[in-house]
Amino acid sequence: MGIDLFDVEQLLLTEAAEPPLPPQDAEARDRVWDMAVRANPSLFDGPVVACGGLKWMDPCILRLSWVRVTYRHYALRRVPGATALPSLFVNVVQPTDDGRVLAARMSPSTAAPGRWQLPGGSVEPPRDGAALDESALAGQAARELAEELGIDAAAEDLKLWVVTCGENGSIGLTYLAPALPEVTLRAAFAMVAAAERVQGREPELDGIALVHSPDELAGLAGPHADYLDPIVRRFSGCR
Repeated sequence: MGIDLFDVEQLLLTEAAEPPLPPQDAEARDRVWDMAVRANPSLFDGPVVACGGLKWMDPCILRLSWVRVTYRHYALRRVPGATALPSLFVNVVQPTDDGRVLAARMSPSTAAPGRWQLPGGSVEPPRDGAALDESALAGQAARELAEELGIDAAAEDLKLWVVTCGENGSIGLTYLAPALPEVTLRAAFAMVAAAERVQGREPELDGIALVHSPDELAGLAGPHADYLDPIVRRFSGCR
């Protein structure tokens, strides 16, 4: 499966309206979503941001239109003849101080059990009249690091490193975090996972691995996010 990687120096964001959906597609979407929830009751139909379109304003300036939807919107991918908007997510390359990249494995209760990926998550729409801009996106990436790995990174310390376009046209905004020692990363992850279990919740991530190269990444059993190999390959080639 082909994954496109783009270098972006500036990201411009514009809100757009959700395209109208034929009633029969909406009904089929809701049936698919309800079946998915019965199979996995932890699924939550919360607000998220989808990608409404991309337009290059300059070789390194990308205009991205975004649309407010909820998670059930993506059930349209399983409705024959229907069209779902591409998803929009942030993730983070968290390096170690010896040049490895942290990969994380999704817990069994998630929508992608056992999948190896970068720490991150879907982009959430802004609240209370706030803007969705580059600063807000970096803030969401920093929050994902804190919630999933227990790593406190300031938003201004995260650099938009590459934009990916992958399966279903999904757009990933990949940030680069400051390098940290392995012992710091493992201790922080163990602490945040233990805190979740104390609260009676299963952590979203149930394991981490630190890899130098795509060859080491290939040794991780289970499915991999489509962008993971290209991102690790790019990072290892940049060192």
